[in-house]
Amino acid sequence: MSSSATVRTARRRRTLRLAAAALTAAAGLTLTACSGSDAAGAKPAGRTDAGAAAVDAGGAGSSNGAQDGGAQAGSEAQADSGAKAGAKAGSGAKADGAAKQSGGAHATGGGKAGVERCHTSGLKAAFATGGDAVPDPNAGGATTTSIVLTNKGGSACKIGGFPGVDLKSENGGERWSLARSSKKFSSITLQPGDSTDFTINVAMTKEETGFYQPAFADVTPPNETTSLTVEWPWGTLVDQRSATHPATFVNPIG
Repeated sequence: MSSSATVRTARRRRTLRLAAAALTAAAGLTLTACSGSDAAGAKPAGRTDAGAAAVDAGGAGSSNGAQDGGAQAGSEAQADSGAKAGAKAGSGAKADGAAKQSGGAHATGGGKAGVERCHTSGLKAAFATGGDAVPDPNAGGATTTSIVLTNKGGSACKIGGFPGVDLKSENGGERWSLARSSKKFSSITLQPGDSTDFTINVAMTKEETGFYQPAFADVTPPNETTSLTVEWPWGTLVDQRSATHPATFVNPIG
């Protein structure tokens, strides 16, 4: 082989080695690049675990958050339900309190409206004898006399209606239960010390015959069974004890 051929051969081999080296280097670079890409895609183990933990933590957080949110919502619903129940109970208590208070007010008003009637033991009776209270003996039956009833008790009482009036003779043997008029009446309340009265239409007479001379009058307050006895202050009456429509009769209280 000639020296020029040897040189060409040596150059060719050198070129081949350089090419091979270049190919090897390129392959290494390629492998390194692929390895880096895979590592970047796969991520380091530590970072992968941390990321997974973070994701799990986030997921767990979301789940716990949902549970916590559900629990919180349940608590809020329960609290809201309790608050409503409390408010309802409060309203019931207020209503009950109001009912009791209304009921307390109604009892007080009932007490006022339910004043007891006047009893004989709490009253005193007397004929009105001053001024115009004196019956006119010349009126021929068109005159009146009044009996005053006074509340001598310590509390108010109510009275109204017809009293019973029985006239009695001196010895009490001859009684005259006076008839009642047809007048309407209402009830009145007497405070302690207050008085009311009722009138008696009387037929006075000066005749010496056919007369009746009362000595006392027994006054029985309405709805009572016991009476108050007062002295008769006037003269004689026409005796009409057996008459159907006597001119001497009782008018109501109130």
